[in-house]
Amino acid sequence: MDQNSFPGWHGTTIIGVRKGGRVVVAGDGQVSLGQTVIKGTARKVRRLSPGGFDVVAGFAGSTADAFTLLERLEAKLEATPGQLQRASVDLAKDWRTDKYLQKLEAMLIVTDGSELFVITGAGDVLEPEHDVAAIGSGGNYALAAARGMMETDRSAEEVARAAMAIAADICVYTNGKLTVEEIEAQA
Repeated sequence: MDQNSFPGWHGTTIIGVRKGGRVVVAGDGQVSLGQTVIKGTARKVRRLSPGGFDVVAGFAGSTADAFTLLERLEAKLEATPGQLQRASVDLAKDWRTDKYLQKLEAMLIVTDGSELFVITGAGDVLEPEHDVAAIGSGGNYALAAARGMMETDRSAEEVARAAMAIAADICVYTNGKLTVEEIEAQA
């Protein structure tokens, strides 16, 4: 498939890093339409608090599609408070089986400070190996960079920021204007 088939998939980098009892989700701010940068300061990482239970989510892909998925995730979390894995699986099931949702072009990284998941439209809820997950056009660059830094004394935030800087240097659809959210496991 060429880039124009799925233009929403080529426009961002999101990374989640779990280290030292904390999880950091960082995302760049670039929004591209084809080869044109439309906005450089978008917020693609957000904190959700359904029922007082904090979750951090980052999205890659079509913004409108991602907002639809975030709303659905919030509803699932309200129905199953404190159960991120269950809410994520329920969302992925709906996404895979609902004809409207099947057309959505986005991916999510979600965390409650303990669990870290990538949710895809293929019905996947993936818990990453090595405590690092990355999505979007620069995701593989950020993932490789972060994995190379996980054994250092850098904090989760330092690893995420450095990995994002490397991805921004390589991927033309990623910039260095970051939104960073940190969360620790809740009791």
